[in-house]
Amino acid sequence: MSRTRGTWNTKGVWATGVALAAVVGLTGYLALSGGSDSGHEGTGAGGAKPGVSSSASATPAYQVPDDWTEPDRWAALPRGARTDKWGSEVDYPQTTNGAVAMLAAAQSTTVDEQKSTVDEHLRIYHSYIAAQDQSGAAAERVELGAVQTDKTLHRQMGVKPGSPLPSGAYVRTAVVGFKVIKDSTDEVSVWLLTRVVQKNGETAKEQVAFTRSVVAARWEHGDWKTSAEATVAAQRQVQGQPKPAGAAPGDEKFNRAGWTAIREAS
Repeated sequence: MSRTRGTWNTKGVWATGVALAAVVGLTGYLALSGGSDSGHEGTGAGGAKPGVSSSASATPAYQVPDDWTEPDRWAALPRGARTDKWGSEVDYPQTTNGAVAMLAAAQSTTVDEQKSTVDEHLRIYHSYIAAQDQSGAAAERVELGAVQTDKTLHRQMGVKPGSPLPSGAYVRTAVVGFKVIKDSTDEVSVWLLTRVVQKNGETAKEQVAFTRSVVAARWEHGDWKTSAEATVAAQRQVQGQPKPAGAAPGDEKFNRAGWTAIREAS
């Protein structure tokens, strides 16, 4: 098992962050569009603006240490009971792990030659965003934001916006750890640790980075949904508190930070 060590200011690792930003900041972006002051746009390397809530913070990539440190806490998150028409797993159990499973699913994406950033962001919007945060205007904002992210990604991969990505190119995100902030029967807020892998073509090396974000879910009509209002409240709750270290599973810092690692559900 290997990870690429890198510096967040390098162009390649920043490209990974841009691709992830609109996904992890999707709920925060909807809240911001409604006038919330929960976050601000940031400027990254090369002056690129990811347009993500400040609750999502990128951390440098990590290399697995020679001596693997087994995570102290593991969780096998449940799967959704069915797949909806957008191709997303939904209908999670009304438990803390059920909420975390939904939030992790809402941040697990693949952008490649077959699926664009727009495809993935609209899928997440329709499948996982709370009803009170959905509207025609909100869907349009999500789509326009995804179009801009997709253009940035294409340029960073050396192709014209609107054209296919290079053969073998992809950006994949997957949640690898979580830390519960607050939970109840109908609302759960967490820190999520997400691994982002970007490959710019068949012969390109994979670039790996991690990001931390605060998100929250509410129980709504028999399923968990990502809530902008609950997310903003969670962001305010942790404001001024130390962020958990951005360390990969297998790094001793992962345990010291209090992360729970995620196992594949059987």
